[in-house]
Amino acid sequence: MKKLMTISAALTAALISGSTFAAPKISAQSIIVNPTVSDLAVKVNVNRDTSGSQIADYRVGDNVQISATVNQDAYVYLFDIDAAGKVTQILPNRFNSGANFLKANTTKVFPAAGDTYSFTIDGPLGLNKVLAVASKTELNLNNISEFQNNSQFATGRVEGQQQLAQALSIVVNPLPQNTWVSDTALYSVSASQTTSTGSLFVGSSAPGSLVYLNGRSVGGANVTFTNLQPGSYAVRVTTPGYADYNANVSIRAGAVVNLNVEPVYGNAGAVTPVQPVQQGRAAISLRSSISGALVFVDGRQAGSIQNGGLNLNLTRGSHEIVLIAPGYRSFVNTYNVQQGGTITINPTRP
Repeated sequence: MKKLMTISAALTAALISGSTFAAPKISAQSIIVNPTVSDLAVKVNVNRDTSGSQIADYRVGDNVQISATVNQDAYVYLFDIDAAGKVTQILPNRFNSGANFLKANTTKVFPAAGDTYSFTIDGPLGLNKVLAVASKTELNLNNISEFQNNSQFATGRVEGQQQLAQALSIVVNPLPQNTWVSDTALYSVSASQTTSTGSLFVGSSAPGSLVYLNGRSVGGANVTFTNLQPGSYAVRVTTPGYADYNANVSIRAGAVVNLNVEPVYGNAGAVTPVQPVQQGRAAISLRSSISGALVFVDGRQAGSIQNGGLNLNLTRGSHEIVLIAPGYRSFVNTYNVQQGGTITINPTRP
């Protein structure tokens, strides 16, 4: 996503929860997850999903509004992470409404009434996120973002969710963890309706994966393949040392299909590949041998592993799942859920 003076920007927000002694964890969203509940809360939404529980859909050229709410006086910081990993600091900014101290039980909307800019979707296509961080004390973000020249918005010194999460972990780690929290909003960016072709993003959690469409090699994974004619495509993902992954996808004009692959090898299981669809829900049985492990779906805690599992009811589409347990490496992976199935996760020890 690009931000211009009549700003082309697509946005999404993220939640951080607080704790007093435990070190911050990095979630499946590659955003900090605080394992301890705090009395401070922040909520961030985009205008097409005021509940904050769905993935809002926008097309290139659409306008978007972001809102942030806190239950206590706090400094609020908003970051946009676009589909290419570019990080832009939305709040604080240099516009008149860009101050980031919010009073308790108030909501701040961007752009605000009277602002001379707008947020307009301008790509890249794919899944985008907005991260909201609230803190009872002001944070020093000099190592995370900077205002360049006369820019009204600060540009991230880091790129990608993982680097942003690690940088934020360093900033908040010295603080009492009940004094900061976060929240995440997701949105999907598709091409404008006048576009006659579609796109396909193929992600893989293993290095060296190659992608084939209808039997033809098109390159490596973790890439968005654009200018695809609408229709059905046979997708094959090959990875050295792993079984091939096969699926059928349906490409529509002006839309992006997200297909995230976890090659079948080792401890982590994968959802059976099926043809992606755009709506509905699916029952997923999450299985793990780590009793009491915390499970986060799209940055929000969904429960914990009890009696060997946890049942999830997910919307069809791409979901990031993280499992955190003391003494184990945090498990992070993205799944393209299209029908009911089983995911088996057995984290390894450091």
